[in-house]
Amino acid sequence: MTTSAPGTPPGSDGDGHSGSAIDASVQSELTRLRESIDNIDAAVVHMLAERFKATQQVGFLKAEHHLPPADPAREARQITRLRELAKSARLDPAFAEKLLNFIIAEVIRHHETIAGETRGHDA
Repeated sequence: MTTSAPGTPPGSDGDGHSGSAIDASVQSELTRLRESIDNIDAAVVHMLAERFKATQQVGFLKAEHHLPPADPAREARQITRLRELAKSARLDPAFAEKLLNFIIAEVIRHHETIAGETRGHDA
């Protein structure tokens, strides 16, 4: 009979799973995979940070030259491009498009903020 650790519900392995304890080899593989996921998440965050540094520079350039924050033609090209990249990477293109639309909306918001701040300094 398996006993639970103190404070752990009976039949739980302490990781939110009910049933019998996870086999050591399965736990080891879960840990390995989760460490890989954590590394990928960190890389994604760093890549997004670099992307937003570049888009911030675009925002300043647009504001300086009184260009609109949004560029629907470029956005459409980027969505088409990203959907194709997603297909070749075996990632759901609809998911990739949703992600890019979220990022684009955030970039436009940043560009609008930069344009507003720039106009405030021009006055």
